[in-house]
Amino acid sequence: MPKNICLECKNIFYAKPSHIKKGWGKYCSAICRNKGNLKGKIVNCSICNKKVYKSPLALKRSKSGKYFCNKQCQTIWRNEKVFIGENHKNWKYGESAYRRILIDSNIDRVCILCKTTDKRVLMIHHYDKNRKNNNLTNLIWLCSNCHYLVHHYKNEFDKLTLLLNK
Repeated sequence: MPKNICLECKNIFYAKPSHIKKGWGKYCSAICRNKGNLKGKIVNCSICNKKVYKSPLALKRSKSGKYFCNKQCQTIWRNEKVFIGENHKNWKYGESAYRRILIDSNIDRVCILCKTTDKRVLMIHHYDKNRKNNNLTNLIWLCSNCHYLVHHYKNEFDKLTLLLNK
């Protein structure tokens, strides 16, 4: 009766002679066979230090050299460590709080030119066209259509100026 030693757990097990002849009788169970076929490494998650298996391809593809146990840990790393401040794709001179300033001011959300109240199309316009000037007197509500017209047509900008100077 052919007895073999499992390559993974070192237990002695019986293997059929025909299996040994074909080169199959190396592992005592499917669990040991699956463990034996793993070629990657166990690494620690860069956020929570949980141990996680990564395949050779995953180890090779990591640009940062950091590994994560799930998408949640990866997102935490990206949002807290990598894509903040000047590295964020929406970074504009460090000035982005103008929307919150106008919302908190209790000024009605109404387009100054066409009087629309649809919050889905309302935008904030810097009257002096200086994005760094976030004074409340410089910020006004415009719908996306009127905002485009004010930026591209002088007569619309003049109409806005006349309306604001009343």
